[in-house]
Amino acid sequence: MKISSLQVGPIGTNCYLLQDEREALCAIIDPGGEASRIRDAVARSRCAPVCVLLTHGHFDHTGGVADVQAAYPGIPVYRSPKEVYPDGGAEARRLFPSLSGDIRSYGEGDTVRVGGLSVSVLDTPGHSEGGVTLLCGDAMFPGDTLFAGSCGRTDFLGGSPEKMLASLRRLGQLSGNYRVYPGHMEPTDLDAERRENPWMLQALRG
Repeated sequence: MKISSLQVGPIGTNCYLLQDEREALCAIIDPGGEASRIRDAVARSRCAPVCVLLTHGHFDHTGGVADVQAAYPGIPVYRSPKEVYPDGGAEARRLFPSLSGDIRSYGEGDTVRVGGLSVSVLDTPGHSEGGVTLLCGDAMFPGDTLFAGSCGRTDFLGGSPEKMLASLRRLGQLSGNYRVYPGHMEPTDLDAERRENPWMLQALRG
């Protein structure tokens, strides 16, 4: 397993390539924009993309989806069905742009295969109602649920401080350590966040 990352889009969202080098296949996680750079990264990886995995539906994580779909026709895009807000009005349309093509639902307990890799899905709402965390081996992709020393905002449509603390508590209580690849900023590891992240410490005390 190999993980490559690049910062894309208007606010530097972390887009990841999760690669099974043995089978030369990969997943594109959170293509937030600048699809040409993502295509270049895929070409350098020498892996064929088999799916797009979204940790949540905010524009800065989905802005490159349409162009990725155009570059790799028929590629399936996975997201939580809870990331659709039909009654949210203008705010929902701005935060959660509509997606088309082969859009598939996933959530708690589901797995997605990327060659020989198995990606498990945990529901971790708080930043948005349909936020998920993806686990593969010792790698964690929490989107905007968990950052190095911080966590995502909860004041957007679908956000909830209470659900964020519950999600952080759940991640903090996972067995073992994980390398954490967040939606923004630098990578970290779960043990460091258990020791030093004030929001996770608050959640674990709760």
